[in-house]
Amino acid sequence: MTKGGELTLVAGGAGFIGSHLCRALLKKGRNVLCLDNLQTARRENLLELEAYERFRFIESDITRPLPRQVLEQTGRITRIYNLACAASPDLYQADPEHTILTCVMGTNRLLHLAEDSGARFLLTSTSEVYGDPHVHPQPESYRGNVSCTGPRACYDEGKRAAETMAFDFARGGRADVRVARIFNTYGPNMRMDDGRVISNFICQALAGKPLTIYGNGEQTRSFCYVSDTVDGLLRLMESEDGDLGPVNIGNPSELTIAELIETLETVMGMRLAKVSRPLPIDDPKKRRPDIERATARLGWCPRTPLASGLAATVAWFERELRSNRTPTPERSPAVAAVGRQQAL
Repeated sequence: MTKGGELTLVAGGAGFIGSHLCRALLKKGRNVLCLDNLQTARRENLLELEAYERFRFIESDITRPLPRQVLEQTGRITRIYNLACAASPDLYQADPEHTILTCVMGTNRLLHLAEDSGARFLLTSTSEVYGDPHVHPQPESYRGNVSCTGPRACYDEGKRAAETMAFDFARGGRADVRVARIFNTYGPNMRMDDGRVISNFICQALAGKPLTIYGNGEQTRSFCYVSDTVDGLLRLMESEDGDLGPVNIGNPSELTIAELIETLETVMGMRLAKVSRPLPIDDPKKRRPDIERATARLGWCPRTPLASGLAATVAWFERELRSNRTPTPERSPAVAAVGRQQAL
């Protein structure tokens, strides 16, 4: 990392979205300090980033006191992105206590760092704060339908509490805060064993296995390619509109899981076998963002067609399988701990 100058801290920067964000920041000429405990991140995601002199990685868990190397940078840090937390049910349910502590205690530590540094702070929240919604599509004003005692609550309620804390800091004049509610994102750098529907389907298809459909396949999702999600985060962070409130970042193009399979079949040029399983507890039946706020006030909307994004993602998984670097779902201890579920 080059000495002097402003510094951007990315917590969770070795993860799926975080690694893409770090690369985008580096390409913009930023000095990037990445924190990650590597609990659910792929260490391989850092290989390209570590080629930059302006990049530094510190292995650290934000549920614990921030390391001295971070606190020493207080005068330089001007931007803090908090993407630290497992984001798929398979992984965040493997250690629910750690999940909620990451959301709450970790966010608190980073907000204090933002307060001390005078840095702008961006929390990546989630569409899961809407739960199994009664309002469709979901605008930021919708307060959600979340079970506070179910198996997903460690993540859903953790993110809701993190949002509360962030806005309390903002109301108190303690930090300049932005909050993004991210909807289903996909693309390269995903884990094969994270249980998300697109990674599940692609890996099963490439292995010649039937696609596992949870429920009847009529539940809906809206899939946003990772470069579009990162563009939304960058725009939100740099917006001078300090009164935005939470902002949905997702693709409003809604489709059923059955329609997703049809698109994947077209992209891969083959028919795919299917097998049905029961729908997981508290799994939302519908999910679609209202992105009017992001479009009107950030000038943002997703631009990558699903077929193009799926083609790029399939090609990436094919390369990963050939390299044999990524563990298969059967070898994942996190998945083994909670059983197979699908993060639709």
